[in-house]
Amino acid sequence: MWAALTLLTIFLSWDFLSAQSKSDRINNTNVQTGGTGLKTRKQPHIIFILIDDQGFNDIGYHNPTIKTPTLDKLAAEGVILENYYVQPICTPSRSQLITGRYQIHTGLQHSIIRPRQPSCLPSNMDTLPERLREAGYATHMVGKWHLGFYRKACLPTRKGFDTFFGSLTGSVDYYSYRSCDGPGLCGYDLHDNENVAWGREGKYSTTLFTQRARKILESHSLTDRPLFLLLSLQAVHTPLQPPKSYIYPYRDMANVARRKFAAMVSTVDEAVRNVTYALRKYGYYRNSVIIYSTDNGAQPFTGGSNWPLRGRKGTYWEGGVRGVAFVHSPLLKRRRRVSKALLHITDWFPTLVGLAGGNISQSQGLDGFDVWPTISEGKESPRREVLHNIDPLHKHPTETKSRGDQPGKKAAAGGPSKGKAFKKPKKKKKVLKQKPNQKPETKLKTTKKPQIFSNPAPKSKKSKPVPKVELKPGPKTKLAPKSKAKPKSQHRTKLHSKPKIQSSGTPSASGAFWHKSKTKSKRTTLQDHNLSQSRPAKTKSKKQLKVQLKPKSKQALLQNQYETPTPRAQSLPSQLWDPSVQAAIRVGDWKLLTGDPGHGDWVPLQMLPTLPGRWWNLERSSSPLYKSPAHKNIWLFNITADPFERQDLADQRPDVVQQLLARLAYYNQTAVPVYFPPDDPRANPSRHGEAWVPWADEEEEEGKYQGVYKKGRSTKKKRKKTTCRLCKLKSFFMKLNTGMMSNGI
Repeated sequence: MWAALTLLTIFLSWDFLSAQSKSDRINNTNVQTGGTGLKTRKQPHIIFILIDDQGFNDIGYHNPTIKTPTLDKLAAEGVILENYYVQPICTPSRSQLITGRYQIHTGLQHSIIRPRQPSCLPSNMDTLPERLREAGYATHMVGKWHLGFYRKACLPTRKGFDTFFGSLTGSVDYYSYRSCDGPGLCGYDLHDNENVAWGREGKYSTTLFTQRARKILESHSLTDRPLFLLLSLQAVHTPLQPPKSYIYPYRDMANVARRKFAAMVSTVDEAVRNVTYALRKYGYYRNSVIIYSTDNGAQPFTGGSNWPLRGRKGTYWEGGVRGVAFVHSPLLKRRRRVSKALLHITDWFPTLVGLAGGNISQSQGLDGFDVWPTISEGKESPRREVLHNIDPLHKHPTETKSRGDQPGKKAAAGGPSKGKAFKKPKKKKKVLKQKPNQKPETKLKTTKKPQIFSNPAPKSKKSKPVPKVELKPGPKTKLAPKSKAKPKSQHRTKLHSKPKIQSSGTPSASGAFWHKSKTKSKRTTLQDHNLSQSRPAKTKSKKQLKVQLKPKSKQALLQNQYETPTPRAQSLPSQLWDPSVQAAIRVGDWKLLTGDPGHGDWVPLQMLPTLPGRWWNLERSSSPLYKSPAHKNIWLFNITADPFERQDLADQRPDVVQQLLARLAYYNQTAVPVYFPPDDPRANPSRHGEAWVPWADEEEEEGKYQGVYKKGRSTKKKRKKTTCRLCKLKSFFMKLNTGMMSNGI
């Protein structure tokens, strides 16, 4: 009996050791032995899932009507990133993920790369997959590229990926894989490495990409090298083409576009479930880091939702740049929590290279930070500010053009109106026109050649000293106290240094800039006085006094302590920055927007368009206090206290405005020129077997194309169509009936 027990014990011990050794082989062991024989930390497998156009309100843990059980579970067991920022459109977000640099440092600050544009990532700039490959990783990419392909040097396989399977352009059909860049300019866009992957028509792209990702996980050797997989799904970008079986759970949604959009989010959820199942099945999971991120905000016109955030895709309001993201990993030290630390998509480059044991110092001029301690341990974020963008090609509409504020229409609080333009009387044109000999006070400074700056970049000698400021969190928004003027040599900017602000964990209710004025005029606090009182008094007529007194009496009744006074045409000093340039920056709790930030309304779900009409006006405020002034081009918000951007503080806090304008001017000195070349006719798919492929020779000089892209106009004269109201009505009901029949309403 004792012999039997001894044999049984030996057998169980041997079985346990065998199983443990097998598990160690599968999970690539807990340690790796270097050439010196010393034990080093193992390199985790990195799975980065990038989704296209998913809005803040398009995931289950923000909106229960969206059915994403897998994403909700992974996020709840990991770390949800609730203060995470991306770019408002595809190419800029993807370029910043791959390079770790702001788009002002890659020349891609204006727009997306169109299929026929001879443009791509700069050849002299290293990429995330290149650094991971140097660290010993096998690098694979599946899905949407959208970073240029005009020559082979721009392809993913030439930018650090061992393999690539997916599309090169920005938008393709989910079944036929055809991509169009205008009438008659369509071609097949599905590639396997550097070859066209013909014969895949009819297979849904989300399913096809997921199958390729699982195949990579199955065939990769765990004992050989760690794995980096970038799964860049095309969903939920237009066209809205979900399989019919996914639409049924959302049959109660009245809005057709929203129903299809939600169904496509469910296809993403299933794709992530299949990938995570493969990670567990093939032994990756215990030593893996799964990152889920959108590339920009949603487009409400096509069924997406950013509610309750302001704005949409393509804008610099929170709805366009605040992204959905979470990290799931057994390697996280503090899990099951929500992080409100300030993070940006450029942070993934240094974070993942550092996590992989790579050398960050080899990558000069990074704008990102290593935020793994912030994500894993809950430490304070090293990031204090985010430059959303500076686009010198996108300027605010000139003063000779109307902003579109119709008389009698009420605009949203602090936001631009996007109604139809109206013609003003000729006698008022003299007031709106700029003098011909008048020169702008500042010019945008850019370097002629791309420059690489360490982080942070040194200050330019030409920049003027700005008042000394500090970021101090506090329960209430405090305003600038009086202070005596100091000599110019004592004024310095502390914005680039680490201000005292709580960036991880629970943020403060509001942040405050303490401003020591160097102006000669006395400045009092704004708690009891209006900003207009600090201006020199002017003689006013009785009519003007009556006009001013009326809104002030209403203002005292309708506004609370956080609301802004009646907006007026801004006359802030422009020595630091040209406010007509589209730009946006976040510093601590404060966010500044200049120029034209884009359509800035709040779009609740019930306002999603079902029939043609000016539905966006339904959410506008009816208060006369928020009528947008003509040519307004500066907005300031305390994002921590006002995450929905409803209270514009630009008039109340001119000191903060000046400090953030100084930061924009500082960043602009480090920018490279915008590269946005015109279309190349050689890219036409009809010249390349009806497929989108590289068309330029490798010997062609990079950046040789001159000029700026402009939307093509047909040279043929358009005939004037006779207006037929009955014909239009018939056409409308024909389209409506067709849509209802096709969607099974």
